[in-house]
Amino acid sequence: MLFALSDEEEMIRETARRLAADRLAPLAEALDRGEGREGLLANLRLLAENGFMALNVKSAYGGTEAGSVAFALAVEELGYACAATAVTVSVTNMVGEVIQAVGSEEQKRAYLPRLADGTSPAGAFCLTEAEAGSDPSAMRTRARRDGDGYVIDGAKIYITSAEYAGLFVVWAVTDPDAPKGRGISLFLVEAGTPGLVIGKAEKKMGQTGSATNIVTFDNCRVPASALMGRENDGFRVAVGELAGGRIGVAALSLGIARAAMDAAKAYARERRQFGTRICDFQGIQWMLADREVDLEAARLLILNAAAAKDAGRPFAKEASMAKLFASEAAHRATDTAIQIHGGAGYVKDYPVERYARDARITRIYEGTSEIQRLVIAREILRQNG
Repeated sequence: MLFALSDEEEMIRETARRLAADRLAPLAEALDRGEGREGLLANLRLLAENGFMALNVKSAYGGTEAGSVAFALAVEELGYACAATAVTVSVTNMVGEVIQAVGSEEQKRAYLPRLADGTSPAGAFCLTEAEAGSDPSAMRTRARRDGDGYVIDGAKIYITSAEYAGLFVVWAVTDPDAPKGRGISLFLVEAGTPGLVIGKAEKKMGQTGSATNIVTFDNCRVPASALMGRENDGFRVAVGELAGGRIGVAALSLGIARAAMDAAKAYARERRQFGTRICDFQGIQWMLADREVDLEAARLLILNAAAAKDAGRPFAKEASMAKLFASEAAHRATDTAIQIHGGAGYVKDYPVERYARDARITRIYEGTSEIQRLVIAREILRQNG
């Protein structure tokens, strides 16, 4: 199959590449040191102005309406320059897609333009809990009906962009007596709502420029209009949207892997040992060749999943395959890049140690590699059963 990009997709990729090089890459090192927050927020506003915060949202709600292939291309280019910024863009797009998929017309018109134009710097996806990670159906956060609204109590962990998100999509149990996974509902909660408390920022191994926080709901009252979709139908929505999010993580993984291998190739051309460039040694060439195969295979898996989503076909298996392979390929690529740099790859003078730290989480969030294998196995057994 030949993936021929449309003119719009090519334009979006080139715009993302230019903005990434001009604005994201120069800030990436400072963000990794825990600095540059104002620069990050300025870049998020710029990306919103250029249509990158609502790539798969309809134009009627302020979105770009460019589709999942364009989304994947954009996140890859942003991830090449700065993984911390790219993950914020990816999650915000996912929040927008959730609202578009299950929100009421009033909710769509009220909130999607705010994500699209940058009025809300980011969106946050509140699903994971301390005892509900790979098994989100085990969540304990409760939303009880109280008069003309709901009261939410509980805590979510590892919430991307929580410190500067303007909007939170929150999953909570509304029927504790229902079978597991059946009594969960989905809510829209605005930043600043009393009872929504942003906790401490996690001190992370990588992607340190992206805020990751505990979010606590302490007697957090929201109106009945905050409910998205039908009551007790939220878990089905979560499962469906996680598949789309996996395309974003796969694309981010590919961007990091490309950056690592470009750095490795440049270093191998310059570094000389035994009187010759190390890129002229067969051992190095084979390492580069193996990783190039990884990158191309990851790219095709990502485009296949994104194209299936755009065409309205089932894509859960394809998204899991793309996420599994691309995230594992990013691990191999960053490890190879460090190895080619030798001792220089282990120090912060070169970016490859940052790439390795940034890549590590891609095998965990939006479903671990082990969970992806379970999803893939379930789908192929169902198809051949």
